[in-house]
Amino acid sequence: MGYSKILGIGNALVDIITMLKDDQIIRSLNLPKGSMTHVDREMSDRVQVEIAEEKHFLVTGGSVANAINGIANLGVPCGFLGSIGHDYLGDLFAEEQKNQGIQPLLIYSELPTGRAVGLVEPDGERTFATYLGAASELQPDDVTPERLQGFDIFFIEGYLVFNYALIMAAASAAKNAGLTIALDLASYNVVEANREILNELVDNYVDIVFANEEEAKSFTGMQPLDAVHNLASRCDIAVVKIGKEGAYIQQGSVLTHIPAAGDVVVDTTGAGDFFAAGFLVGIAKGYDLEKCGKLGALLASRVIRGPGAKLDEQEWVEIREQENLL
Repeated sequence: MGYSKILGIGNALVDIITMLKDDQIIRSLNLPKGSMTHVDREMSDRVQVEIAEEKHFLVTGGSVANAINGIANLGVPCGFLGSIGHDYLGDLFAEEQKNQGIQPLLIYSELPTGRAVGLVEPDGERTFATYLGAASELQPDDVTPERLQGFDIFFIEGYLVFNYALIMAAASAAKNAGLTIALDLASYNVVEANREILNELVDNYVDIVFANEEEAKSFTGMQPLDAVHNLASRCDIAVVKIGKEGAYIQQGSVLTHIPAAGDVVVDTTGAGDFFAAGFLVGIAKGYDLEKCGKLGALLASRVIRGPGAKLDEQEWVEIREQENLL
């Protein structure tokens, strides 16, 4: 039996992951710790000057793009819709998608490819300064019936709320095409600034919603257990991740708690993205919700062991073996 096919839409970015000795650079740049902040090109350049002497490396990123990478590595057919520039970072992003077997629905812009500087503290907490660049050029009419054709699940990045016309057009087009719509709520400060739009999406379009504890509180004003109840009353499946305590999943009146799968933390970049990847792979493969959650927790536990939101092939081999035992 074939698996459901998943299409992601989001910001096509290249992450500049930087390992810090302390939080001095974050404080000097006046960035809110543990969040994602959109910056202009000038500020992005300033951040990169500040980290020039720190250990850093490049890895393709973007919230939903990270998740799609994980989905591809677990054998589920998938694609990604985003916008990149005609530059080295854009080439890097496109090549990575091709190498991972992801169907690239990439649109080219005259702006430079977006980049997200990830500032990782010794405890693994990460703070992002993101310059969208070409990623911001994605337009409502780029989400066409032809690009949606053949897909069953549509995964929308919450960071797209900054482009209201785009995110609403994407959700409406997917709804009209009969796709299951999943939404990740993005960062807590993004939720606070765009609560009205997110309410509209969740109440009218979304089937599956993902949030971490801070995002869920920003969105509902509630603690995790009450928040997952609230969200489950508004869509089909609600997932609230609670860090080392695992995650709550609720569908209808049925609540499931998923324990965290590991306790080694080097860098939390991509943890939520990989949880969503595992969960959506489970949905695509027809697993029950508990196994979906366990697969999400397994992926999250593996990606936080090292810097950046990528795993090597041996790690994927091990994950695929463990998947069969969940």
